Amino acid sequence: MAATGACASRRLEGRVALVFGAGSAGDGWGNGKAAAVAYARQGARVVAVDQDPAAADVTRRIIAEEGNDAIALAADVTCWDQVRQTVAAAVEAYGRIDVLHNNVGITSQGGPVETTEAVWDRVMAVNVKSMFLTCKAVLPGMQAQGSGAIVNIGALGGVRWTGYAYCAYAASKGAVNSLTQSVALQYASQGIRANCILPGVMDTPHIYRQISGFYASEQEMVEARHRLSPTGRMGDGWDVAHAAVFLASDEARYINGVELLVDGGMHVRCN
Repeated sequence: MAATGACASRRLEGRVALVFGAGSAGDGWGNGKAAAVAYARQGARVVAVDQDPAAADVTRRIIAEEGNDAIALAADVTCWDQVRQTVAAAVEAYGRIDVLHNNVGITSQGGPVETTEAVWDRVMAVNVKSMFLTCKAVLPGMQAQGSGAIVNIGALGGVRWTGYAYCAYAASKGAVNSLTQSVALQYASQGIRANCILPGVMDTPHIYRQISGFYASEQEMVEARHRLSPTGRMGDGWDVAHAAVFLASDEARYINGVELLVDGGMHVRCN
């Protein structure tokens, strides 16, 4: 899919957006890659971070080719030293962090019986501990400047059954919601907001690597996921990116601690 969503307005002009998980799991537009480009199109200087340095640099190059400013960094978000060093490098490059975007996440197949302890611990570390660490590193700077917006990417699976048995993933995304609300309320009086986006079934490179094992073929997976949505189609990375830009902007200045469902209405269905 081609890049979409070039905007006339520059709602984030002069701000710095730190995007963890800014690469993509393959060709195309993942949620983090699209969000990083969308932030840049709205005027933000972007720090694109991914565990895969090549993936982060692909995003940086796209931003640069469109005439916007970005740097690429590599980090393992489950490692405090790497997170701390990444935040320091971002501040050294741009002087501040106005938007913290947490996109890193992995899935795992299986219920409690099938899921191993090692898999459970890994999912919790990548999906929840990572956001705790990035908030821990970024919040002091936001406190000092008296402003900031945190956008965490959760999942519809964190609040309801979506047709897949992946208990560790669902539990981790539920924890993301609670972490977001806790941060939102603790720091609200200091000019800092924290909100969570809950995507539904999305057509991103990620699903072809981590969800396809549920199905006999890739085509079967795509068709089944389209059917899950009331709209008859999956969303994509740009649907998440546009929501993220809104939550990071002053247009959402009085929106704090919310779980914004980007799912085509899937959460309303009973089946």
